[in-house]
Amino acid sequence: ADTAADSADADGSNSPLGEIVVAAERTNVTLQKASLSVTGVTDDTLNKSNITEITGLNGSVPGLVVAKSGGGERLISIRGIGSETPENPNTQPGVSFHVDGVYIFNSIAANAAFIDVAQVEVLRGPQGTMYGQGSTGGTINVVSKQPEPGEFSGSANVGYGNYNLLKADAALNVPIGETLAVRGAVQHYRHDGYAKATSVAGDPDYELDDADEWGGKLAVKWQPTDRISVLLSTIQYKGDNNAAAQRNILDPNPDKRELTQDFPGKTYIRTQLYYGVIKFDMGGATFSSITSYQKLHSNLSWDGDGLNTDLFYNLTNTTQPGAGVRYDHIAAWEQHTKSWTQEYNLASDSDGPFRWIVGGVYLHSTNNNYINEYRAATGDGLNAPLPVDTPYNDPRVSTFTYAELSSITREAYAGYVQATLDVTDKLSVTAGARYNHDKYSGQGDSQAGPTTDKTSGPYLQPTPGVGTTTARVTGKFAVDYDLSPQNMLYASYTRGFKPGGINSSASQGNSSYTIFGFDSGVKPTFKPETLDSIEVGSKNRFFGNTLQINASAFYYFYKNLQFLEEDAVLFADGISNGPKAEVFGAEFEADWRATEHLRFEGSLSLLHGEFKGDYLALNPTAADAAQVAAGFAGTGGFYGNFGPATFAREAARQNINGNKIPKMPSVQGSAAVSWTGQIGSGEFTARAQYIYRGKFESRVFGTPVQDDTPDYSQVNLFANYDFGDTGFRASVTVTNVFDTNGVNSRFTDPYGSGQISDTFIAPRQAIFSVGYKF
Repeated sequence: ADTAADSADADGSNSPLGEIVVAAERTNVTLQKASLSVTGVTDDTLNKSNITEITGLNGSVPGLVVAKSGGGERLISIRGIGSETPENPNTQPGVSFHVDGVYIFNSIAANAAFIDVAQVEVLRGPQGTMYGQGSTGGTINVVSKQPEPGEFSGSANVGYGNYNLLKADAALNVPIGETLAVRGAVQHYRHDGYAKATSVAGDPDYELDDADEWGGKLAVKWQPTDRISVLLSTIQYKGDNNAAAQRNILDPNPDKRELTQDFPGKTYIRTQLYYGVIKFDMGGATFSSITSYQKLHSNLSWDGDGLNTDLFYNLTNTTQPGAGVRYDHIAAWEQHTKSWTQEYNLASDSDGPFRWIVGGVYLHSTNNNYINEYRAATGDGLNAPLPVDTPYNDPRVSTFTYAELSSITREAYAGYVQATLDVTDKLSVTAGARYNHDKYSGQGDSQAGPTTDKTSGPYLQPTPGVGTTTARVTGKFAVDYDLSPQNMLYASYTRGFKPGGINSSASQGNSSYTIFGFDSGVKPTFKPETLDSIEVGSKNRFFGNTLQINASAFYYFYKNLQFLEEDAVLFADGISNGPKAEVFGAEFEADWRATEHLRFEGSLSLLHGEFKGDYLALNPTAADAAQVAAGFAGTGGFYGNFGPATFAREAARQNINGNKIPKMPSVQGSAAVSWTGQIGSGEFTARAQYIYRGKFESRVFGTPVQDDTPDYSQVNLFANYDFGDTGFRASVTVTNVFDTNGVNSRFTDPYGSGQISDTFIAPRQAIFSVGYKF
């Protein structure tokens, strides 16, 4: 599919609303003609709302929730379907993420995608045919601007705001002859911290939630004939910031932006994406080849306890008398990942009564992880991470609470076919199927507590673990009917799935399932999850294409939801499969050009989902409390009483039947009004936007307070003036006008001390920008 997107009137009638073209199912189609729920967010909208990374899309797209997790992770869910496996990089997301159609394999890498963006396409609901595994909730495709042969153009923008914010970008498109063009783009985004840690030794104003990010893109496009095009592109990103602000809900400071923490956490992310797209028009059909190579290096550290040493000691010694500790710090969570993908497809021309596409995909990725965590009753907790080759008898090894060295290799291939037949000039039928095959293998070693069984060599010595293979068929069947050229009804059935995988610890024999034979324990491997969706919808234009109203309603049957669960054996956490679940909801989107100058936009999402089967799940908080109540507090108490302590923790399991599905606000929506008109020799635009995101449960356990993520509202303002035909513009953006401390996510650390923390949306940000375009 063509990775370029444009806004144009498809029928040439100069419609007031125009048309957004999306590559929704690997073939270009106008948004109003796609028989699925899809939202296109243009670069203009991104700029007006100061959306610089994926978290900023919260509230702008119906049903989409992007929650911050530990370190640099982004947990993306659509209609409540996403990822419930935080800090587990070996699992697949429930919402697949793409850049120009290239699958991005790691949620941390999603931070780097918003570079030289043309638009962001959000496909809601399972995309089991075109995008396959990892698309149970939907798919996000970031479409970047592409080189244009025969056109010399460019732009530059710079903005400054409070918190010492600097936002700058520039792009240049250079034609070389009539068939070749090069496009380059660079951007820099920085600001001081939105929050601070107040107990860091020597730096009581240690900045958190700051930004210092660089990105760049270089692309070459060659079109030697009208039938052949070759695109080579690379996108590079580096972010070197202090840690994200994760505020312990027990922090006594009333100021939500001041955190009583003492560990100077860091977030370093470096991503590299290289890809090539070759297209050949064979006459009646187009052959495409999409090749990519990706690398990610991240090194994250953060304050796992979220408090200073005195507060954390008082907390832990009260809940576990005699086992109080002064800190819990993640000194390193380091990832090195590499991935190679190849897709071939053959698609018919978009004209004609019968349209089809057939293709195949191959993926090979390797994910290496190295984790160091310290927790103790003495010391200041500023331990540095140890080199991987540290000898087993180094005295520093005994200071670890947890360390892991693992490598997981994934190999996947799939084949798909989809076709659409126009039965009449109004009625069309679409059917598609995909075969998915995934294979996981790996090796790993971990150390929990101060003891080691090594007698020589390094303190961590990975060995091969249990592997797993998944094979599934997914697909789609849809019918759409044109009531008129501007009004369409559609109905669809789709199936999506997310592959199973390996639990590193259990695959090495460390879990209650492998040691005691508890069938409820974390198993060496976990099952794939599947989702069957029935959806009906309507897409409409009224009043001379000045009013657009799209609506959809859907029902999901969800099976084997993957979520991160505690094990009765300490430090043996892993992925389990939850019971059956049901989701139903409705979504609405409206866009009204009321007059030549006045425009109204709005969206609304209504959702409900809950588990419908019995499953006894083990909440880490409940397991630790049961261990303490039995008199086996702390790591030493557990390992000193291994059997009784394990049984005490196992008895804390709770049935989650009837619990709500996480990351699913019952109500979510936005409304915006804008005015555009001529003032003097230039054009002035003013826009006001209101966003509301309802409350939701953060985990499957549904523990009161702990899992209750509250609702929030946000107001954004924007004004812009284009200086006639000069190419110059000036704008002012104010986001979060009322400086709301909206909770983006409530996160319970599944590892370590299991503390509960809130992350917040950005505070009020005022930005003045100037730009030039030619």
